[in-house]
Amino acid sequence: MKTVRVRDVVIGEGMPKVCVPIVEIKLKDAVTFAENLEAGGADIAEWRIDWFDEAYEISKVVEAAGCIRKALKEIPLLATFRTATEGGEKEINVKQYIDLNLALIRSGYVDIIDVELFFDEEAAKILVEEAHRLGVCVIASNHDFQKTPEKEELFRRVKMMIELGADIPKIAVMPQNVEDVMILLTATYEMSRYISDRPVITMSMSKEGVISRFSGEFFGSALTFAAVGKESAPGQIDAGSLKKMLSQIHNIIS
Repeated sequence: MKTVRVRDVVIGEGMPKVCVPIVEIKLKDAVTFAENLEAGGADIAEWRIDWFDEAYEISKVVEAAGCIRKALKEIPLLATFRTATEGGEKEINVKQYIDLNLALIRSGYVDIIDVELFFDEEAAKILVEEAHRLGVCVIASNHDFQKTPEKEELFRRVKMMIELGADIPKIAVMPQNVEDVMILLTATYEMSRYISDRPVITMSMSKEGVISRFSGEFFGSALTFAAVGKESAPGQIDAGSLKKMLSQIHNIIS
């Protein structure tokens, strides 16, 4: 499997990396939060732009990205506008989505961009092409807050992400029971070994799926999301506690 290097972080090698979302509404609060992420246990920061109060003002978003980039020092920055359909805080149309993400890709401030697989096919192609032209990595994502699809459907979605050219496919699903969690974990194991030639990210949300957030080194998920304060998705664990668990697991099995 290929690994993905972003600054000094290698995704797909060793322990799953810990990504902490920045979900502050005001820029000054986002910057303060970013300044403390290294001590909080983050390997990567995800700026959730859909939480930002000036998310529709592209010049303000780019300016904010620069401030957050400076505050993070060498922590890689993932920029994400999560659409309302997939659990985000704001609606956005296709043109806004393309223009916003292109501006971020071209800004030089972000290391990774999140592109939703099913938001718009043409938008996804445009953003992946431009990101790769400028050396920005792409996470193609899909979030299902209603259910956990069957394994074959999860495989189909990951294959679509790979065909799109994403550097890292990401799937997040909602379990209704323990059996759903097992479907996600089994699918992760199989896709990471037999389907994907690149790192994959998966998670089963809510309390039922919490095991998926710290068992990635067993099952094949290369990155996990954690919280420092406010959660951005149900079931996130405190980043510092999660980092300790991942380290203990790694030391035992390595």
